[in-house]
Amino acid sequence: MLVKMQHQEFEPPEALRDIIKCFWHNRGDFGEEQPTFKVLPDGYAEIIFYFGSIAAVSHNGDLQPLPSPFIMGLLNQPVILNAKNRLDIIAIRCYPWTVFDLLGLPSGKDEVHVLTHPIVQLQATLEKYVQADRIDEAIDQVKQYFLDVRSQITVDSTLFRAGVAMMEANGTMPVSEIAAAAYATVRTLERKFKQSSGYTVKDVSGLIRFEQARNQLVLYPDSNLAGLALELGYTDQAHLSREFKRYSGTTPAAFARKAKKGSR
Repeated sequence: MLVKMQHQEFEPPEALRDIIKCFWHNRGDFGEEQPTFKVLPDGYAEIIFYFGSIAAVSHNGDLQPLPSPFIMGLLNQPVILNAKNRLDIIAIRCYPWTVFDLLGLPSGKDEVHVLTHPIVQLQATLEKYVQADRIDEAIDQVKQYFLDVRSQITVDSTLFRAGVAMMEANGTMPVSEIAAAAYATVRTLERKFKQSSGYTVKDVSGLIRFEQARNQLVLYPDSNLAGLALELGYTDQAHLSREFKRYSGTTPAAFARKAKKGSR
């Protein structure tokens, strides 16, 4: 993102850890500046509640107001958002193969999904807690909502095992090995992934691996790129650069320079 916000993460209850990575809260107060947020792809889908103003910036620069909540799906390229005044975000970071089943919605490849779902009724309750600066209680409301939902759905064991294997390998495991880890054929696994997330196993693995590269360069912008490529299973530095630019719109070297400048 291009601006600083206060960020908190909250662990999910044990019963939700197979479908939700974490809950998080961000807060910023920007006055009338209307800064932009550059949201980079990663290996997760997010259900976003916000309190304030958020608009998506289209390719021609127009602002398109977003409803709350919405789903930020898997991204193939950065999405630019715009905000002003005080902004609070409460979000649920989901594994991409669980988010649509969790909400009982058909999967899709849209970057932003507008929700027509009973979960929108949480907005008014959460807003009261946010305005009273009772964030922990707002998060508790969200946790309880998903605990209630979780009791009504069954997580596909094939997808769960495949997801664990992909995450543990940081997106470097071949599809055939992921299928073996999930006790499934490649064909069955691909079909289930497309149905549950809208994406292929290779798509999701690529995003998980890009996320590792991005995080490494944020934390250690002086990292040797050839060594990073080798560590993350890219063929060579040129392969890393192509994939990184595909998802972020910039090269890893340029990204690292900007991250280094930001840290200073």
